[in-house]
Amino acid sequence: MSIFAFIGAFGGGVMGAYLGALPAFILTGVLAIVGAAVAMAGGADVTIGYVAFGSYLGPHIAFAGGVAAAAYAGKKKLLKSGTDILSPLYGVCDPMTLVVGGVFGVLGFVIHYLAGSVLRLNTDLPGITVIVSALIARFAFGSTGLTGTVQQGEKRTYIAGGKELYCLILLGAGIGTATGFVYQTMAAGGASEAAIGNFPVLCFGIAAFSLMFTQTGFAVPSSHHIALVSALAAVLSGNPLMGVLFGILTALFGDFVGRTFNSHCDTHVDPPACTIFIFTFLVNILFGNGFFLT
Repeated sequence: MSIFAFIGAFGGGVMGAYLGALPAFILTGVLAIVGAAVAMAGGADVTIGYVAFGSYLGPHIAFAGGVAAAAYAGKKKLLKSGTDILSPLYGVCDPMTLVVGGVFGVLGFVIHYLAGSVLRLNTDLPGITVIVSALIARFAFGSTGLTGTVQQGEKRTYIAGGKELYCLILLGAGIGTATGFVYQTMAAGGASEAAIGNFPVLCFGIAAFSLMFTQTGFAVPSSHHIALVSALAAVLSGNPLMGVLFGILTALFGDFVGRTFNSHCDTHVDPPACTIFIFTFLVNILFGNGFFLT
């Protein structure tokens, strides 16, 4: 717990609000790529810990702050919908919207600290924090309940079917194959522990940065949950096939979470974040040190 990082989290949340949640997260991806590349080359891991995943652009602070600010702006009719995580909220010209982002940035810092340093949960701490923060924002500012309100005549589907299902499987298999077998190439080539250890962060950063195409209106899906978990599974198990398996599983589970908690709703609960923290738990149970940090 650093008082400076605690105070800085308010500014990070304000940044997430005025930039917009998704634009802030895309910048997280850029910094994750830079930091992972430096660390893999043997440099000091400063960018990752203090900037990309710290109080400046950490998803649990900037992205979560942007999500909460969008939910607040939606409630106040400043946005068409509180699910809008693409729009920079500085444009709504409402100081309280930015304050809400800052407050949720601080809240994200506290949740992250409690999950990691107090409970010592052996999972992805930004991921679990983003989900807890989003649920708080949903109940504080939303009106459609935990899983949304299905209007009369509408039907909720929980699992993709037909060609959409095949595309999801191929998406997960493709990313999982890339992460798993690039890891195997690195390991066979004698890459350093630092290089292999930071490889999942690099995969995450590339996938997060790819959302710039989503931001600009193209049909590019979220894939950072697939990239991170599949790479982590391959690295911890030492088996590239685990990357393929977990790539498919995370693609399917992320879609299920989106259909369950992010459909027919008026605030955003992030399916990739939910997938990341649950599957990081699972990977650590299977190949790592279990539920809790030792």
